[in-house]
Amino acid sequence: MKKIAILGSTGSIGRQTLEVVQQFPEELAVVSLAAGKNRQAFLVQCIQYRPLVVSLETEEDAKWLKLQLAEQGLYPEIHYGIDGLVRVATCEEASVVVTALSGAVGLIPTCAAITAKKQIALANKETLVAAGHYVTKLAAEHEVSILPVDSEHSAIWQCLHGEDKKSVRRIILTASGGPFRKLDRTSLEQVTPAMALKHPNWAMGQKITIDSASLMNKGLEVIEAKWLFNLDFQDIDVVIHPQSMIHSMVEYGDGSILAHLGMPDMRIPIQYALSYPERWFNDLPRLNLTELMGLTFEEPDTERFPALALAYQAGKQGGSAPAVLNAANEIAVHAFLAGRIRFLEIPMVVDKTLQNHPPTNVSSLEEILFIDQWARTEATRILSNY
Repeated sequence: MKKIAILGSTGSIGRQTLEVVQQFPEELAVVSLAAGKNRQAFLVQCIQYRPLVVSLETEEDAKWLKLQLAEQGLYPEIHYGIDGLVRVATCEEASVVVTALSGAVGLIPTCAAITAKKQIALANKETLVAAGHYVTKLAAEHEVSILPVDSEHSAIWQCLHGEDKKSVRRIILTASGGPFRKLDRTSLEQVTPAMALKHPNWAMGQKITIDSASLMNKGLEVIEAKWLFNLDFQDIDVVIHPQSMIHSMVEYGDGSILAHLGMPDMRIPIQYALSYPERWFNDLPRLNLTELMGLTFEEPDTERFPALALAYQAGKQGGSAPAVLNAANEIAVHAFLAGRIRFLEIPMVVDKTLQNHPPTNVSSLEEILFIDQWARTEATRILSNY
């Protein structure tokens, strides 16, 4: 039996991970859970799954949870904050840590889990965006596997399985294009948070949904793919695939392209990361090929959606630039959701932050965290002029 720790258990990926656990009670068990502010949903999870170690974002919520669980006769270890995330990620009984947090907050507990030799099921792409070189080196030193949970990276991982990686010509990440792929610039200027949160194919958290609408999510995935699969940026392409049935592809040197197809359901890649190297039967909805009305592909328009080009730029610059890109984007997205800036101003804030930061080499976690905080402060300063 695999024993699971989940960072971000009340978020979209966390909840779907627990659904997978429910389907396989003889193969999977939850031993530790961490969540943010959604304490009521977290209480229900703690009562249902009875983890040994739990954590919430604040001390106040942790004290509340302790009282609520005591009434149920449950007495797990209860923690809070970053220290709590680390404690959940390094729970002695856990063998696999699902990192389903949103944003760079996942970096410290993920590194702690790697140091504790836990297998990582990675759904927190920001960890590799901000610190890909450091994290992959740390994983190699501790002989820890990083298994992708994102549907696109899971697809690439599966298409590479059993193949000679030297024969890979390129990988092709597919993107839905989000809800605005046909809008002109004038229309994009009128986009509201409510409009941007209506993704046509996927049910996701707020931050990743906005990133999907701006194509920044695909840019972050490009950087993540570079580190997961040890590729150059020139070998990573993006195509818009509105139907979201092909989750990504690998083109080999002989001209063959292997594609991964499936329903747009995150429980499938989550399950594969948890079951690997096995595949388990499940009762999830199946893709009916005869009902498909066609599969189409388009070039991404980086004029209307410059975030993708910014991500390529930062990735190629390397060093501290991806961490700056990621942190500035988090600040800008939150400002957009709060109604402080317009949709098209998200990449503008990111671009200005990057321009104000000459990339430097980073070799330690402390340096990466310093750069992350600098970028957040700088992006906030830039926002004060809007």
